[in-house]
Amino acid sequence: MQILVANLGSTSFKYRLFALEGDQPRLLTRGGSERVTDYGAAISRALTELSEDGHLRDASDLAGVGFKTVLGGEISGCVFADESVEQALRDTADLAPAHNPPYAEGLRIFRERLPGVPRIALFETAFYQWISDAARRYAVPEAWFKAGIRRYGFHGASHKFVAERSSELLGRQDVADVAKRLYLDGPKEVAGAPLRVISCHLGGSSSVTAIRNGVAIGTSMGLSPQSGLPQSNRVGDLDSAAIPCAIRRLGLTLEQTEKQLVKESGLLGLSGVSNDLRDIKAAADAGNPGAQRAIDVFVHSIRHWIGAFWLELGGCDALVFTAGIGENNPWLREAVCAGLSGLGLQISPARNTTAPAEINLAASDSATRVLVIPANEELVVAREAARLLGSLKPVS
Repeated sequence: MQILVANLGSTSFKYRLFALEGDQPRLLTRGGSERVTDYGAAISRALTELSEDGHLRDASDLAGVGFKTVLGGEISGCVFADESVEQALRDTADLAPAHNPPYAEGLRIFRERLPGVPRIALFETAFYQWISDAARRYAVPEAWFKAGIRRYGFHGASHKFVAERSSELLGRQDVADVAKRLYLDGPKEVAGAPLRVISCHLGGSSSVTAIRNGVAIGTSMGLSPQSGLPQSNRVGDLDSAAIPCAIRRLGLTLEQTEKQLVKESGLLGLSGVSNDLRDIKAAADAGNPGAQRAIDVFVHSIRHWIGAFWLELGGCDALVFTAGIGENNPWLREAVCAGLSGLGLQISPARNTTAPAEINLAASDSATRVLVIPANEELVVAREAARLLGSLKPVS
């Protein structure tokens, strides 16, 4: 069985082709295009590449195409992506303007180019479907909640992989099995002490998630990917009064305000330098105060959510860093972990800078482990797509 995983960004198209033998996906090849202006052309190039390198003779070699879709409103989980899913992505594009339109377009193109191949959408919100009502609700009138204004959570595939892999690294295969089968079986009780993990997905888009026994119980992201931590150029959390205040005091229209919050805020807005943390760090090291401010705010927000979830979990067995920023910046991990020895966490500076991924970075006397787990969202999409295909449900 071969599964093609299609990852569509606002200006990019990337793919990975997996062979699935039992429950063990094996990466066959990968590729993609940057600065995409025509998704149809980018997808055609990808299919041509796969054909020419011998991985894909024709459409019959594909069991399905998986998509890491972001937000579908009332549609979540792992589902066959018929035209109703495409419409759901379009209907909620106001909340995920950088993500939903490319995925809706990509689903349409694959439906037309490969009509006999099932399309499977694994929504980023799926990992949070079991969080409590208290963690899901905003303090707004009931009519707002019924209109879909609630905390959905995102980066679900990334945090789910952390839930699985961290359990294995911590010697809790029972919890790993629950996490891996979560979308099939739902949460399951496990014997012994609960396994408490705080997962930090830090990249161009960032979030923190609390995980108990392989199941998410809380997330820093809410209604949209614009929430939570400061993003590369999106605001993150903001007092609701700030929007009408800015409109009045700065003479902005609602459209101008939205543009500034989505495209000109976050690390870019704070630093005035760039939306790329590498450029910001270089500028901060050269003495740029705005760049240093952006780093300080980012670290403060990460620590804020870690602290909130530490309390909610009643402790933390492992603090995990994943995604590009989390995996590649020892200085950031050290800043996030600074001064936490009273909570039982102490990072080892030597291990933090030299140890390979998946090795405990905490000091020998630290009660909490610190792990770097490379992100593997596409693997999760491939595996869940294969499981759904194995369920023999009808495909539109």
